[in-house]
Amino acid sequence: MKILITGARGQLGRSLQERLNTRSGVELLVCDRELLDISSDTDVASCLTRHRPDLLINAAAYTAVDQAESDQENAYKINATGPGILAKHCDRLGIPLTHISTDFVFDGSNTTPYREADPCRTLSVYGQTKLEGEQLVRELHPQSLIVRTSWVFSRHGGNFVKTMLRLMNERESLRVVGDQRGCPTSAGDLADAVIALSYKAINDPSLYGTYHFCNQGETSWYLFARTVFQQATELGLIKNDCSLHSIATTEYPTAAERPAYSVLDTQKLSLALTESPRPWPDALYTMLTELKDSLDG
Repeated sequence: MKILITGARGQLGRSLQERLNTRSGVELLVCDRELLDISSDTDVASCLTRHRPDLLINAAAYTAVDQAESDQENAYKINATGPGILAKHCDRLGIPLTHISTDFVFDGSNTTPYREADPCRTLSVYGQTKLEGEQLVRELHPQSLIVRTSWVFSRHGGNFVKTMLRLMNERESLRVVGDQRGCPTSAGDLADAVIALSYKAINDPSLYGTYHFCNQGETSWYLFARTVFQQATELGLIKNDCSLHSIATTEYPTAAERPAYSVLDTQKLSLALTESPRPWPDALYTMLTELKDSLDG
């Protein structure tokens, strides 16, 4: 099977490569922004016509949430226009498409986990561009999967966990937002789910549609940080005695408004895969162990 991955340098893109590179019978094509501009109709048409992959996984995204407020043009190009162009040409060539989206399509007003069919209302430019990307994929390509996720972490690239590790080793105290709740997600676990669901949908087209994936268990950024500190200290990744303090969102103003509650319900995906995601503290411990091994190596 020939699989093309866009956004190859991101957390998910790199995790997908790690898993697919070890699979027999897979020919992997990877594209970053320099190799393929997904917002260019001409570039996408040429690339897909030339390579004719059996599956395209779109992990490309503009994820600088606050920067998107002042850089709307580029955010729309990558998060909305690009997925629409990919969907159009995948539909034309009969290529199944898996597109990655976000919890930011919701406004956080729920008090119970969001299901796939719940109404979408966005609070930020980032959320709106991702929502419009979803809508274009659905409209233009029936052979598509949309997988929403949240609070992604891995040993690759920049993310909350790695930022916390750095700051905890540099400072004596940290203030972390405690009134936003969501679900941390291992990029590796997300990659496994995306691959499994994509393979299943190719063989059973009734599975195409929208899904949620995150690791199990909701938490706040503050409690997430506390667990990072506890596990990382145990593994010897933090040698500093850093005290953590919970603060309100109002004490940490940002350019983009965040949803106060963005917990995702994963039941639909669990039924499709006959397997539930593991708890996020377990996934975090795996990631920190991998990070420690890479540093020791």
